[in-house]
Amino acid sequence: MSASGFAMNIAGDHAQVVLISVFVAVLCLCLVIGHLLEENRWLNESTTAIIIGCITGTIILLLSKGKSSHILRFDEELFFIYLLPPIIFNAGFQVKKKQFFQNFITIMLFGVIGVFISSSIITAGAWWLFPRFGFTGLSAQDYLAIGTIFSSTDTVCTLQVLHQDETPLLYSLVFGEGVVNDATSVVLFNAVQKLDKSKLNGWAALRVLLDFLYLFSTSTALGVVAGLLTAYTLKTLYIGRHSTVREIALMVLMAYLSYTLAELFHLSGILTVFFCGILMSHYASHNVTQSSRITTRHIFATMSFIAETFIFLYVGIDALDIEKWKLSKLSFRTSVGIYSTVVLLISLGRAAFVFPLSTFSNYVHRRADRLSSISFKHQVIIWWAGLMRGAVSIALAFKQFTYSGVTLDPANATMVSTTIIVVLFTTLVFGFLTKPLISFLQPHHTNNNTSHGEPRSPKEDLSLPLLSLEESAETNILRAKESLSMLIERPVYTIHNYWRKFDDTYMRPVFGGPCRDQSAC
Repeated sequence: MSASGFAMNIAGDHAQVVLISVFVAVLCLCLVIGHLLEENRWLNESTTAIIIGCITGTIILLLSKGKSSHILRFDEELFFIYLLPPIIFNAGFQVKKKQFFQNFITIMLFGVIGVFISSSIITAGAWWLFPRFGFTGLSAQDYLAIGTIFSSTDTVCTLQVLHQDETPLLYSLVFGEGVVNDATSVVLFNAVQKLDKSKLNGWAALRVLLDFLYLFSTSTALGVVAGLLTAYTLKTLYIGRHSTVREIALMVLMAYLSYTLAELFHLSGILTVFFCGILMSHYASHNVTQSSRITTRHIFATMSFIAETFIFLYVGIDALDIEKWKLSKLSFRTSVGIYSTVVLLISLGRAAFVFPLSTFSNYVHRRADRLSSISFKHQVIIWWAGLMRGAVSIALAFKQFTYSGVTLDPANATMVSTTIIVVLFTTLVFGFLTKPLISFLQPHHTNNNTSHGEPRSPKEDLSLPLLSLEESAETNILRAKESLSMLIERPVYTIHNYWRKFDDTYMRPVFGGPCRDQSAC
């Protein structure tokens, strides 16, 4: 290498370090301003980061005389490999498992069936309406991808307003649906990517469904295996007796390994790392020292918080990317029509499943002794919580319509710009209105919604009929009939309690954790 070439490399590296330093400094500014605005009625962390990002992008645009607003170039691989894993893992690790699994059926209805309904409506609506605005150039696969891109929700704004202890049912549904929704959207997006563009017919829909089921089941299984393997290793070796640093490092690395293995095998890393987080929280965290247990929770929460702030800050900066705006050939009026259409389709797609599925969930649980059902006000909040779009939508749009963050196709540039505008609009406008809306719909802090499941008593937990080898066949048949009757009348309650007894009897003695039913230990 010549001296001049070496000097240019040094200069390039120095410039990159300067840009990274500027971005980190702006990131620190977001944290400080977010703290100062903590009690603000209208603002939250995500909207604060986006606003600061927009201001930063404007300053850079002015300093560069309109050439660029970028500090760093967005790469979807950076997002999927480094930023998304800590966010999703922390969601699984910190989740209130009791509430999550008591509401599991409803959460899966919203997070899985809801994504299919929303994606279908957005795809069909975009396919029909975009050409009417004079916007063409997208393939059938692009329209299918648009449906999955805009079906991915971002419930951060709503979760920052809701209080888990005061509205556990509502918080559990919003939180659970948000995580499952993101995972389902990515899995469905990957299934769409595998479609043969030349053979889009009736069988293609079945192929997408089969690919989705395969990815969903195998990714979940891999996450469960990774979590159980980590728990068993920590329990068997008791690493903490020599070094707490090693046991913390093992948990962090195994969590990340589960994600990378899923991506390596072309599965869904989101689902894998989410269920790995749940299993680690349920078993592995009980096999480490008390100090390590506290440290890991803070480490995972901190990594997730920084990653989320990083993403929203970049979204604000990228909104002023002059290159994409110049590349798009649409008029201002047409562009506004496209943006408005997407927001309208998101709202309709969301309403098309939230209200019917909530009614269905209430009907399914009608025989259970629930303390509360999903009221209409709760349904409105759940609908509103899913109107905002965030980091996953941005990443999927970049993955579909760019190559390493760059595109030269006007239609693709328009879709990337549309995604950014929709994320900005829904996060800022709907995010600003979230606190007043919830204050209006939930004016009093009550504890009436303590559970989406059935009230239980310890005695009832212990009296569930189980088969026994020590009793006669006739007695076991009567027990089986009683179990079947309970399963039909109160399925969620019965399955949850049978799982608890199985967990105490077989799982916790092997993988760790205190028994809730001492007679089963």
